[in-house]
Amino acid sequence: MCGLAGIFSTDDRRPVDPALLARMTDALSRRGPDGSGYHFEPGLGFGHRRLAIIDVAGGAQPLYNEDGGVSVMLNGEIYNFQALTSDLSARGHRFRTRCDAEAIVHGWEEWGPACLDRLNGMFAFALWDAKAQTLFLARDRLGEKPLYYSLLDDGDLIFASELKSLLCHPGLRRAIDPRAIEEYFAYGYIPDPRSIYHGVHKLPPAHYLLLERGRGVPAPHPYWDVAFTEDYRASESSIRDELIARLCEAVRMRLIADVPLGAFLSGGVDSSAVVAMMSEVTHEPAKTFSIGFGAKEFDESTYAAAVAARYRTDHYARQVDPDSFDLLDQLSAIYDEPFGDSSAIPTYRVSALARERVTVALSGDGGDELFAGYRRYRWHMFEERFRRHLPDAIRTPFFSALGALYPKMDWAPRLLRAKATLQGIARSSLAGYFASVSVCGDTLRRHMFSPRLRRDLQEYSAVSVLERHLATAECASPLAQIQYLDLKTYLPGDILTKVDRASMASSLEVRVPLLDHTFVEWTARLPAGVKLHKGQGKRIFKSALELYLPADLLYRPKQGFAVPLAQWFRGPLRQHLRTRLMGPALADSGLFDVAFVEQLIDGHQSGRWDHSAPLWVLLLFEAFLRHAGSTLREGAAPTAPAGAVAAQ
Repeated sequence: MCGLAGIFSTDDRRPVDPALLARMTDALSRRGPDGSGYHFEPGLGFGHRRLAIIDVAGGAQPLYNEDGGVSVMLNGEIYNFQALTSDLSARGHRFRTRCDAEAIVHGWEEWGPACLDRLNGMFAFALWDAKAQTLFLARDRLGEKPLYYSLLDDGDLIFASELKSLLCHPGLRRAIDPRAIEEYFAYGYIPDPRSIYHGVHKLPPAHYLLLERGRGVPAPHPYWDVAFTEDYRASESSIRDELIARLCEAVRMRLIADVPLGAFLSGGVDSSAVVAMMSEVTHEPAKTFSIGFGAKEFDESTYAAAVAARYRTDHYARQVDPDSFDLLDQLSAIYDEPFGDSSAIPTYRVSALARERVTVALSGDGGDELFAGYRRYRWHMFEERFRRHLPDAIRTPFFSALGALYPKMDWAPRLLRAKATLQGIARSSLAGYFASVSVCGDTLRRHMFSPRLRRDLQEYSAVSVLERHLATAECASPLAQIQYLDLKTYLPGDILTKVDRASMASSLEVRVPLLDHTFVEWTARLPAGVKLHKGQGKRIFKSALELYLPADLLYRPKQGFAVPLAQWFRGPLRQHLRTRLMGPALADSGLFDVAFVEQLIDGHQSGRWDHSAPLWVLLLFEAFLRHAGSTLREGAAPTAPAGAVAAQ
């Protein structure tokens, strides 16, 4: 795992300032504490920070081909580099290192952009071909590794692994994009290709940029997608056997390292499955790491301990308490833009714990998206039955009226909280799913935003993110559609962003076996019924794991890797919450109706309503404003003019 930064002059060969590139590169030092490397030539500068994992002694970057005309910087790992090295060596290419990044250099020489089709890994890289005067930027298929870029007014393109690196450049405008605010308060994160800053883009997963000097900056080009064809036909017994074999292989590939390696073990099904497969592959005790909570309903540490005992792992555990709220400002610095997933706190803590003993950790992320594990999948399919059997002319007005009449009972047991379900049935399939994943619903956002922000948005709605992805989806069922949407939005924008930044803040590399792209492609071919059946998600996944994990772990209700915000905001963090949200940062921004924000606080702390989710995303936005305040004043007004908002 590493960090990369670069400056490329798109229309001439202006010299790159070495001191500026060094500042951009050093801003990523936590991603790569083991060394730095640079490459300069007219109109181009590469900077790299290295976390040494493979070929510790010989793998410094940038790396070059035989004549030095092609250079590359890699953030991530290419898991099949040994097979690629053998293939390319047989074709006449000479390798100087045992580093996985060198396979990209020679792969480019042999296949050009099509080299991406042969890479199995998590990666973001920058490659320069001096002879062709071509810059090639690429990101892995599922979005495990990040890459930001921006075209400056003077024609320079700057790019880096994190926003903090780009913010070192004095030519970068720092105007906040109003549409990014709308998307953040809808999803709790800012989906690609947008960032919080107007004109700064995230390269989407499974895309590349091919820039030839003098030809401008083209749109990102897709090179891969997953098709949920559901056309795999086999007995469930055969599917279970193949699932275990494929998962074992994905884990085995991710155990290649020249440094200590372990695994996260939350006590949930996915991380426990990864640890079980590690024991199958290595037959050696693994080092495992888990985080617990004082609130019992959020704590899975006893299940983690049981799995650790079963596989005799070298297990380490810690507990997260309300004092972790002190991390708020630190999280703002880590993520660089508003990021509202509260599980970033335990993810940061478990990463720091793991880094005390290992340099690489495996995680279980991706299982819920691949095997329909989220509760919202079950509720969405329940609503779909009504949409399928009732004409819109009857369904929409009838359930809209019921939803309006039914009281909102946040305090009541789940079975009695039917208001959202009734309202969801009244909506279209896409609108219903958007409502189910929204942190702040449409009405809440309208009340929360100031008149000025609503005017700048020009009626833009964050649902357009889902509409854009669904327009290109190949899906055989309604369940497949929402799985596809999550793979395109929630997985890269929230889950993988959370893990990448939290782990890199501790200089820890995290690898995700369930997101091996060949495994993802295979699961997308499985029928919907083996994933979600009679309200049970992950059916085939859990069934396949019955020989490896106890039934009380596999079939207990899903808890998730969350923190008890509702209790914290009414208890130990009660005053802190009010002080922050009623302070000057939100009020002075001109973006919010502060009186309405105070109503949210009062309603939550009274115990009548649960507003913990919108209050948390507000807190993270407030922290971002305070952290970014100086750069905003240097760069631009708080929001871009309405006419300047890019239609991304």
